[in-house]
Amino acid sequence: MNKPVPNKTTSAYFAQSVISFGLALGALTLGVAYLPVDAWIRSFFAVGVFYLVTASFTLAKVVRDRQEESAVVARVDQARLDRLLAEHDPYQN
Repeated sequence: MNKPVPNKTTSAYFAQSVISFGLALGALTLGVAYLPVDAWIRSFFAVGVFYLVTASFTLAKVVRDRQEESAVVARVDQARLDRLLAEHDPYQN
């Protein structure tokens, strides 16, 4: 049976991703905070920023879950096929 190679992310890659996300969110938040417009417009942009952040997390989770689900289905199908091939005797009438 061919086992897929697990995708392991390094701790450095994880740290880089977290730092990059933090910097981007901080820069955007500061940009909205110091925007030279009325407070209600600034608030509208802030709500948009936080909605976009939560939607991004949700999208990433859905993509990850779908990928894991397809990997599990493929492993189950492969196990069924392996069992059928192991039980099959071509010389039996």
